[in-house]
Amino acid sequence: MTKLINNEKFARNIQQIRLSCELSQEETIRRLRKLGSPLSRSTYSLIELGRGNVYVSDLVGLQKVFQVDFSAFFEGISISR
Repeated sequence: MTKLINNEKFARNIQQIRLSCELSQEETIRRLRKLGSPLSRSTYSLIELGRGNVYVSDLVGLQKVFQVDFSAFFEGISISR
């Protein structure tokens, strides 16, 4: 499985998107699990804190749960490292 290495801005984007959808972390995970993701709430929390990596397949699930364009996850992320 392919993972995306998380960064602070990516993490904040995911959290802001979730909050704009008025979803708790628990509800987000419940919806992801309905799609087949085994992601736990504690792992998801680490992703939002910028301390965890996300599987590409889980990012696809989050896109479906949040109903946003993939570009929303990467907004404001610069090309430079």
